[in-house]
Amino acid sequence: MTLQPTTSEIETLVDRILVEEFEVDPEALRPEAKLVTDLDLDSLDGVDLVVALEKTFLCRIPEDEAKSIRTLGDIYDRVRARMPAAQAPTGA
Repeated sequence: MTLQPTTSEIETLVDRILVEEFEVDPEALRPEAKLVTDLDLDSLDGVDLVVALEKTFLCRIPEDEAKSIRTLGDIYDRVRARMPAAQAPTGA
């Protein structure tokens, strides 16, 4: 059995996904950053991001929750809330 990742580990992995897969400027990554206006992600990017998060963190983010995500902080919160306590992320 592995431990649930810390908040810092979740944030680091989410940030890494955004930088490596979506070419987001690391300087723009702050919790209040809006996905569309600050990070320049479109709706297709949003779908791809949810898939990447689900694969990395071995969790499911329901469509209604995914649609309500507006900021980077929202992503951190959704992932943290959905993490199975007995699994660690695979993208470390």
